[in-house]
Amino acid sequence: MSMPIGIGFVGAGGNTRLRHLPGFASIKDVRLVSVANRSEESSLRVVREFGVEKTAPDWRAVVEDPEVDAVCIGTWPYLHAEVSMAALKAGKHVLTEARMAANLPDAELMLATAEAHPDRVAQIVPSPFTLDLDSTVIGLIETGRLGEIKEIFIDHSHAALLDPEAPLTWRQDPQYSGINLLTMGIYQEIIDRWFPDLASVLAVQGHIAVPHRKHWETGEQTSVRLPDCLHILGRLERGTLLNYHFSGIEPGPGRNEIKLVGSRATLRVDVGQGKLLLAEAGGPEKEFDIPEESRRGWRVEEDFIDSIRNGTPVRLTSFTDGLRYMQFTQKVFESL
Repeated sequence: MSMPIGIGFVGAGGNTRLRHLPGFASIKDVRLVSVANRSEESSLRVVREFGVEKTAPDWRAVVEDPEVDAVCIGTWPYLHAEVSMAALKAGKHVLTEARMAANLPDAELMLATAEAHPDRVAQIVPSPFTLDLDSTVIGLIETGRLGEIKEIFIDHSHAALLDPEAPLTWRQDPQYSGINLLTMGIYQEIIDRWFPDLASVLAVQGHIAVPHRKHWETGEQTSVRLPDCLHILGRLERGTLLNYHFSGIEPGPGRNEIKLVGSRATLRVDVGQGKLLLAEAGGPEKEFDIPEESRRGWRVEEDFIDSIRNGTPVRLTSFTDGLRYMQFTQKVFESL
């Protein structure tokens, strides 16, 4: 018989309600022990909706609760380091929402704390966009089907920030988001999965299209400090050029794709549709079949519990892997 595992929740935002709460509730012998959200009222709603046993007055009470064996951190990045380190030091396992931290120094402290407590599981929620595609893409790269990868293009654009009357969101507020810019870190994590060599930053341009917005919380007019549009030129250690474009100010349907340009073929990853499109040299683009057995799907909560119970190493995503994309994020922010 497996021992019951008590989960405490610090923050219950959209992804926690969508994924983590129902995910943990579906696993045998896992208890939803307590939750501390931004208000007692919102915590009580989580208790009623998901059957969590009790509310906690703050995150420290969750970490210190003797019935809590593992802490799921669903807050914005500004709290990830403080809560993660406190939980690990209290002997708890940690699953923290992405992005890993508000900045690189915080991420380094998180990793050092995890390494000082090797008997505790420390996991970051992975970038979800390519979970069903990763195995097939890595296979195409490693078998040489694409040849030598010459360039990587990422283009993620949408219109979410186009309206100048829309309020400043927490993602645009460095007090809560830190130096995490648009969706850059989400995509850099994917590139890190596919290519083991670290990336360097060559040039960055950013643009703040709407310099002032009403603050999402206070309603006061606030200066926007993080860009609405971002262009990055970089390079992998192997010499592959990186060309990244992220924008929240593009009218129309937007774009969401990654393109790997090889010496033998080009692979276009249609992230929005979950499709792979392969074009051999001089040939047309054709959809590439993704074997059903290679589709991993979402199993973050199962993986976390498996690591706790069976000692299975964390693959998606370890604190070491999180540090990689935070290093890139820091380089981009400093260049910007």
